[in-house]
Amino acid sequence: MLRSSSIHLVALFFGLQDGDIINIDVTVYLDGYHGDNARNFYVGTVSPEAKKLCETTSKALDAAISICKPGVPYKEIGKVTETIAKENGFSIAKGLSGHGVGKDFHMQPAILHYTNNMPGVMQAGQTFTIEPILLQGADVAKTWDDGWTMVTKDGGLTAQCEHTILITDDGAEILTKC
Repeated sequence: MLRSSSIHLVALFFGLQDGDIINIDVTVYLDGYHGDNARNFYVGTVSPEAKKLCETTSKALDAAISICKPGVPYKEIGKVTETIAKENGFSIAKGLSGHGVGKDFHMQPAILHYTNNMPGVMQAGQTFTIEPILLQGADVAKTWDDGWTMVTKDGGLTAQCEHTILITDDGAEILTKC
């Protein structure tokens, strides 16, 4: 099903149908600073596999946030999210990442959601997004000619969850929690 196997798909092209997973990604700009947040929603009744994918994606995000504090290497986020994905039979979309966020929308550091050797450690006062995209099937996607819409090559489902976090003196604060 194309509508649930895409990343960055504009739903206006297809409308919504029973069983779809939709992802709403919201960016805010307030007092000179950006925030970024995404969440999955179900349209009608989704398959058990689609529900498991969405729940696993949320679990991976929560687990990644739970390890964030000053001194932790950024690469630990990738290790945690990929481990949870694989334990549940899913893969991580590579080539897409979380990012620093603040006065600019996309800043350093890049936050990879798969096992990696990215240098650097978290520091108090940093803000960045964690936004794992889990895939049902192969960890490859292709981009349409519009330069934005991405779909899985094998038609597998996708799900994404995202929060903007602030590294505090002793942990992390979710800035985009509703």
